[in-house]
Amino acid sequence: MQYGHFDDAAREYVITRPDTPRSWSNYLGSRLYGGIITQGAGGYSFYKSGGTGRVLRFRFNGVPQDEPGRFIYLRDDADGDYWSASWQPVGKPLGDGKSEYKSTVRHGLGYSIFDAEYRGIKTETTYFIPKDQAFEYWSVKVTNTSDAPRTISAFSYAELANEWNYRQDLENLQYSQYVVVATYSDNMIHRKNSTRDAFKELWFGLAGAPVTSFDTERDAFLGPYRTQKDPIAVERGECAGTETVGDNACASLHTRLELAPGETRQIIYMLGIGSPDAVWNDGEQDLRPGREIMAEFGTPERVDAELEAIRNEWRDFLAPLQVATPDNEMNSMINVWHAYQTHMTFNWSRGVSLIEAGDRDGLGYRDTVQDMLSVIHAIPEAVRERLDMILTGQTQEGGAMPLVKPLTHRPGHEETPTLEKYRSDDPLWLPITVANFVYETGDVNYLDTVLPYADHGEATVFEHLRQAIQFSLNHLGDNGLVQGLQADWNDCIQFGTTGESMFSTFLMANGLRVVAELAEQTGRDADAAWAREQLEALQPVLEGAWDGEWYIRGISATGAKLGSDALDEGKIYLEPNVWSAISGTVPVERAIGAMDSVHKHLSTEHGVALCHPPHTKEVPGVGLSLLVFPVGHKENGGIFCHANSWTLVAEGILGRGDRAYEYYRAYLPARYNDQAEIHQVEPYVYAQFTHGPTSPRFGQARNPWLTGTASWSYVGVTQYILGVRPELEGLRIDPCLPESWNGFQITRRFRGMNVTINVVNEAGVATGVKTVRVDGVEVDLAGDSKRGALVPVGELKDGAVLEVVMG
Repeated sequence: MQYGHFDDAAREYVITRPDTPRSWSNYLGSRLYGGIITQGAGGYSFYKSGGTGRVLRFRFNGVPQDEPGRFIYLRDDADGDYWSASWQPVGKPLGDGKSEYKSTVRHGLGYSIFDAEYRGIKTETTYFIPKDQAFEYWSVKVTNTSDAPRTISAFSYAELANEWNYRQDLENLQYSQYVVVATYSDNMIHRKNSTRDAFKELWFGLAGAPVTSFDTERDAFLGPYRTQKDPIAVERGECAGTETVGDNACASLHTRLELAPGETRQIIYMLGIGSPDAVWNDGEQDLRPGREIMAEFGTPERVDAELEAIRNEWRDFLAPLQVATPDNEMNSMINVWHAYQTHMTFNWSRGVSLIEAGDRDGLGYRDTVQDMLSVIHAIPEAVRERLDMILTGQTQEGGAMPLVKPLTHRPGHEETPTLEKYRSDDPLWLPITVANFVYETGDVNYLDTVLPYADHGEATVFEHLRQAIQFSLNHLGDNGLVQGLQADWNDCIQFGTTGESMFSTFLMANGLRVVAELAEQTGRDADAAWAREQLEALQPVLEGAWDGEWYIRGISATGAKLGSDALDEGKIYLEPNVWSAISGTVPVERAIGAMDSVHKHLSTEHGVALCHPPHTKEVPGVGLSLLVFPVGHKENGGIFCHANSWTLVAEGILGRGDRAYEYYRAYLPARYNDQAEIHQVEPYVYAQFTHGPTSPRFGQARNPWLTGTASWSYVGVTQYILGVRPELEGLRIDPCLPESWNGFQITRRFRGMNVTINVVNEAGVATGVKTVRVDGVEVDLAGDSKRGALVPVGELKDGAVLEVVMG
């Protein structure tokens, strides 16, 4: 069943049926001031932080899923009938009849537009946050499409958080219910609280029409025993003029519009941070008075200009990589929505969504390091700033803080976790991302940048990388594998300080290879020799972890294996086997055998399961917190999409294009656009996991938007299927395609140059590059021992066109 479609030209996803299986959301704004909005106008706003900067209240896991939100009510004052400018919360019957509600929602990049029509009144409501601003627009155009004059009342409604800290606001009610005051004056509501918090003021105003009535008290607007579906103020046709002192604040401004036949009126609601009448300081910067902002920004012309600026900004963000392939769904994702999702994960990590309530109010170490991989080419300056900060979350002994909180992080003064609290994989992601940053930018001097550790001391970036690996080498178990500690990437497996993780061992091996290559390319001969020696010493350990047809997952504190064919449950796991291929540190035939076993035992029509069979019993010596999940859910045999993205990289490295593409298509969100009743979540963004084959809900996806799936899938499809990836000396062109493809085009920015690459595959091969021409001049490929072709940076220029022939 289809609920909408991709409009690639407009860079929008158009929802034509708002009664989607679950709430389909979008992100607004920037890291200064952001918001989430759903196809029902539900959602919330936040200032700098989703957890400690909550502006609009939101009740997670509510019924319905996405309320409260940003609601506009319309009322026909002639007969009292009322509806909302979004289908919810009133929820009039949908249809094409004259008395039925028609709705289209256009989720764009940084904005959402709601078109609705009901009983001869058409509305277009646009929500967005202007660039570099700390306020949001709710712009409403109301048109009388009937042949008679109409009097229409419009009411805004938002439930304002009493406290910036979402837990205090929702849980500590004996306190938070009594700190808020909300008053009204001259078309504006001023909400403030009396906490010690510097962020304690909000304003909400109306431009384009006079305020007829108002309410700042939630319960007065809704009425006793009512909900947002049937507010007493809207039913009555007028607000009560309440001003909140304690309890719960809201922002409702009512205006009455007289509309001639065919006439359109535009009104503009604005919600912002600070005071209406005074300069406001949040401890870091001054914000102008709300009235000044409304006077400057509260016109239809300014709304249009600011919306166009948002569109242009996102056009520029997406321009560094665009593709044209035989797969239109791949094109829609890579060119627009997949790229957009990578920016959202970079901005908000795992802190703010319809699922992430705000508890993780910071940057998870492993998440953040991986999230950067997919945006280096687009925003290298922002990535360097983030990379600098996350490196200072590494402790001097080489481990990493599980969570870095940007608003309060103090390098050199953080408390060091105890050994059992470290996650064994966290620092091991650093070599991959730092190397990719250097390869993408060409900035080898970055490796010499001196940055502090989290607890004490300082080191160059390269020394940080070496120390990350040394931490693992210092914590090997009895069998030579890396100790699992609190967890490796899979938080639901706890090997502890005496159990050992094969996944982290392969990740360390990969880090040694990357550091060796980086050292060799930058004249660090002693470091290169050290890394190669460590990698050579690791070979017997890697060989000893071979179970016969795949690699084990780990060894428990009692010596029991996890991920072995000898077991009844958890025989095979995806993570170590896929990283055996990615790391490039085992014989190719071993990697191929491991990935063939993955395909045989874990691959399904909806993606690759994380393990099989799922667990129902404990494993001696291993903390299996995944047992809390029913079989087929999340880490217990579910299709964990983040790990699925690694299959694209692994099969790309092995040169098996058809299989890489098979895996890509299995969990590609756009593939499910016509099967939304199965997939359920948004078909334009990746989800964290899909119910696995042992679940009765096989194929249903959950936890969309903020997931490592976005970053690694982007890397997998652009760098290992399409095969264009940076190296220190230039761009490597190494496609690994379905053999049925006759070619593709990719436009990519590399070190300030925009180049167009046309790949022709008339030979119908999966891999192999026969010739490359740059602006008609053939590149000499002799002496390049790697697969594909390296185009030296010196042969590229802005606007260059590369013609690549496979064969």
